[in-house]
This record gives sequence, structure tokens and C-alpha cells, in this order.
Amino acid sequence: MGTITKALELLNYFSRTKREIGLVEFARLSQRDKATVHRHLVELEANGFVEQHPQTRAYRLGPAILRLTAVREATHPIRRILRPIVDGLAQEVGELCHTSLLQGDMLSPVYHADPMIHGTQVHFDEGEMLPLHATSSGLAVLAFSPPELADQVLSRPLKAYTDQTLTDPAFLRSILEDVRRCGLCSLDQAFDSEVCSVGGPLFGADGLPAGAISVAVPAVRAQRDKMDQIRGALRSAIHKATISTGGMLPRQGAALWTDTPVPTPPAQ
Repeated sequence: MGTITKALELLNYFSRTKREIGLVEFARLSQRDKATVHRHLVELEANGFVEQHPQTRAYRLGPAILRLTAVREATHPIRRILRPIVDGLAQEVGELCHTSLLQGDMLSPVYHADPMIHGTQVHFDEGEMLPLHATSSGLAVLAFSPPELADQVLSRPLKAYTDQTLTDPAFLRSILEDVRRCGLCSLDQAFDSEVCSVGGPLFGADGLPAGAISVAVPAVRAQRDKMDQIRGALRSAIHKATISTGGMLPRQGAALWTDTPVPTPPAQ
């Protein structure tokens, strides 16, 4: 792992719950010595990626992030394009929906919407990276990506986020086969112990997964009829989002995300 990668990786520790991080905490999170982490933070600060709070001296994201975010959205307006699709899906199914883009071997959230019509809601943090093995979005991406990505992810120790997280590589590979047959992935309480989800891939111009769309439902509301309704609406949203962002459904299996009836996947 190069020096630049090590420095940039520190940015991934920021989230809505970790808005400021001190040097000692950075060293603990990254499992690196303080001198090395400090050197990386100095470089990031010099380039505007982080800045220090004048009193606490803790680090927070810097102005360069805002500038690059604006440039990215102006030149490749993913959020602007996906927002109305995700909003529409959330209103149609009455549950929280979110979309994310593939970043290395994780998913980086882009946008989420919650119609807020229920007393019990799903908490979603757009600043939290999503693992590929423990989320319906991630497994949907793995299922349609080149096999090298699944080999990379499943060859290392897999973190259990709940007592329902699937960590057996052989069993996960069997789930990927199911996802390829139906186009969607359903997971129960694998990333959050109180949430069930259904996710599907978003495809890029090369017909490979560039990200995912998922619907997250509190486990207490995840009845079969509701989840079936979500699957139908999600397939339509995947098709629309892929085409709207300049992507292309894979030639083999494109019917999985159209109006063609697809069998409901087995319970997992």
C-alpha cells in the first residue's frame, strides 16, 4: 500500500458521527503509529483535504473536499440524476431507499430518501462506507462483477456486523448464484440487526456494476407481500437509473430488470 493511499484512507474514517477526529484516535482507527499518521495528516492539511479545529486541534474535512464535490457533480451529475429516481422509489414503496457507487471493494453512499410515513424508521448514514459481503447492495454488485472482485473480497476474513451476517465464503458464493438468477439480493438483519433489505446493481457504460440501489425496511415491517412489492419497484428503478446515468444493462440477463416476471428468490 503506497503512501498516498495510506494518507487518503484516513479520510474514510470521517462520518456524520465522527465529524472531527484527533491524532490519537486516527492512530487507533488506522492501527498505525502516531508519527506516521501525523505525517499523512500534515500532507492532507497542506492540500486542503483536512483542517484542524483551532481550539481542539482535532481534524475535520477541509475545503478541498467541497471544491472537488462541486466539480464532480458538475461534470458527472450522478446525484442530480439519481435523486428523483430514489425519491420516487421511496414514495412508491414507503420505505428508505439509498444508492451508492462502487469504490474499490466497498460501496460509497451517494443519496438516500425516506418518506417518513412510519413511526419506526431506518437510520442511514451517507458518510458510512458499505461492505460488499454484508449488504444486499454489496452482494448484488459482487454477483454481476468480474469474478476477481468476489475472489478478492471473499478470500480475506469477513467482519460480522450482526449475529446474522454471512461470513462463510462458500455460502456467500451460493447466494451470489441466486442473485444472478433473479437480479436482486435480499438480506435479513445482516448489516443492521433491526433491518432487512433488498438491493440490486446499477450498471455503467461497460455493462458492469458501477453501484447499487437498495431499499431498507425495519424487520418488523418486512412481510412477504411488502418485500415482493419492493422487488418489483426496485427492478424498474434499476432499469431507469442505469439508462439515465448512461449505463447499459448486460445483454445476458437484461430481462431481470424489466417487466418480465422473475421468480421470488428463496428466503435467506
